Amino acid sequence: MKYVSTRGSAPELSFEEVLLTGLAADGGLYVPKDVPHFSLEEIESWRDLPYTELAHKVIYPFVEGSVDPDALRDMIEQAYSVFGHKAIAPLQQLDHNEYVLELFHGPTLAFKDFALQLLGRLLDYVLERRNEKVVIMGATSGDTGSAAIEGTKACKNVDIFILHPHGKVSDVQRRQMTTVQGDNIHNIAIEGNFDQAQDMVKASFRDQQFLRGERKLVAVNSINWARIMAQIVYYFYASLNLGGPLRSMAFSVPTGNFGDIFAGYMARKMGLPIEQLVIATNSNDVLHRLMSSNLYEVKPLHHTITPSMDIAVSSNFERLLFDLYDHNGEEMSALMEQMNQREHSVELDADRLARARQVFDSHAVDEATTVSTIQAVYNETGYLLDPHTAIGVEAARQTRRNTGIPMITLGTAHPVKFEQAIQQAGFPTPELPHHLADLMSREERVTVLPAELDNVQQFIADTVFA
Repeated sequence: MKYVSTRGSAPELSFEEVLLTGLAADGGLYVPKDVPHFSLEEIESWRDLPYTELAHKVIYPFVEGSVDPDALRDMIEQAYSVFGHKAIAPLQQLDHNEYVLELFHGPTLAFKDFALQLLGRLLDYVLERRNEKVVIMGATSGDTGSAAIEGTKACKNVDIFILHPHGKVSDVQRRQMTTVQGDNIHNIAIEGNFDQAQDMVKASFRDQQFLRGERKLVAVNSINWARIMAQIVYYFYASLNLGGPLRSMAFSVPTGNFGDIFAGYMARKMGLPIEQLVIATNSNDVLHRLMSSNLYEVKPLHHTITPSMDIAVSSNFERLLFDLYDHNGEEMSALMEQMNQREHSVELDADRLARARQVFDSHAVDEATTVSTIQAVYNETGYLLDPHTAIGVEAARQTRRNTGIPMITLGTAHPVKFEQAIQQAGFPTPELPHHLADLMSREERVTVLPAELDNVQQFIADTVFA
């Protein structure tokens, strides 16, 4: 499997190279040159497979030539053995043909464990073989950081630095990062917002001179293709458990950076019948505004009770645009240059947007409606949603095209992680699972830095080369 950049001028890479590269040299994101496609008969033959065996079927074509198939099978088994539910991704029914796919049974109680538990093991496998050490640098609006730390804390050839906006993630989210012990784990709280943190990560990948040529930066956020690849699996799993591929499905995805919903788009391209994908957002609704009115305009970031979606610029949307623009790297490069000038608004070609609208709908949900949705679903079913999943459920109900097929909202996090929202809905905060019962009393380790690139890079260099 070879991978190409969305902007067309970076070299083609193998999966192993993409895993260790992050952003392409031309500033683009890597995507598979050719997407594997499965027939309906082949997908149907997987119906009775457990999650780990299904994951091997879906993932192996993306890593073929870089990862031994038996080694991949072992890594998948290890990655999901730490999940707290034997089904790995169980379904919860809310109503007739309405479901929540629970993606929060991993060690950090968020969907990002699905990708990052596997990513850490893939990194160890590749780095051991290459006898290399790397630096992981990532930005988090809440959940990516803890999942990345949990997934890579045992990696022998990795130092990990996670940036989060100081005072703008929940207490549970912060402590899941800052209380993990390990000499290779470093938490940086920047005095700014998530987009500033992400901009510093992107700038560091473009110019890595601060690492003196002795180490390479590796990405763990969703610009790393391995993240998307691992998330494709649970779309297949949910569909197969509800009668797919003989019937189509619809999915509603709470999304900020567009990575999780792009995985659904990839599943559809791979042959899984998906009739509708709903982009569910909070008031940071850049994608909803684009989908509904064809106006891409970056607005100031709002801090909400759904912090994992407090993102003003959705990085992975570039991967969808690359597909909509027929893999034309030259056109994409010009378009992304326009979109990255945040003081300007951009329109897409009408026919490209029309193609997106064939699959995608979108809906933005304000805080009051998020809270009322938590209340309504609990009153209807006794089931407590986290606020991000509540946005997904509300968006699904508002945009649903076909009530005759299952609508599946991705349950992205456990409600215990978002105490403020749960209390606003009038419910006591759920208890932490037993493996995190003492989380609030564990010692924290974190460094607070100004939102300035030079300071952050100097801290990383001083730490790595101490």
